[in-house]
Amino acid sequence: MTGDRQPGRPRSEAVRQAILAAAADELTEKGYAALTVEGIAARAGAGKQTIYRWWPSKADVVLDALLEAAASRISIPDNGTLRADLTAFLAATFRQRSQRPILVGLMAEALLDPVFAQQFRDRFLFGRRAALRGILDRAAQRGEISADVRIELLIDVVYGVLWYRLLLDHAPLSEAAGRELAALVVRAAGQQVS
Repeated sequence: MTGDRQPGRPRSEAVRQAILAAAADELTEKGYAALTVEGIAARAGAGKQTIYRWWPSKADVVLDALLEAAASRISIPDNGTLRADLTAFLAATFRQRSQRPILVGLMAEALLDPVFAQQFRDRFLFGRRAALRGILDRAAQRGEISADVRIELLIDVVYGVLWYRLLLDHAPLSEAAGRELAALVVRAAGQQVS
């Protein structure tokens, strides 16, 4: 073989999209524990071997489905102010309540499988943190965040609230909650700490 081509048939983007959509649908209907590669393959009209050739496990299929959903549904706004950017970003993030079964299932898998945990952390969690960090860094450059405020702590606060509500389901994970959290972070970002 010459060049960079991998052995075997190249991925069909249409089949890949069908598999990712099937994984999301199966997960929504059955939950993560009942999700199987066989079920994904049947719903997608693809072979089980195709899925295993492209993804090592059901968790990896679901992670790719989640990454695609996050990229298409949650934009990184640049409206010129921390309040506007953070409100838009968190409202869109919290609006994704339907993703709860996916996120909870992947977090459970990450707790049980250290290899997958690293993939989940590196590809999803750190990616979402980087998106929020970009918003906060721009605000800091505009002087909207006090110099003594630790941006990483603000990020922890935001995702701490998100994951706590996702995992425990004790309070709404809604657009309104995202707006409320944005207002809280904006107030905290501007205050000097003694």
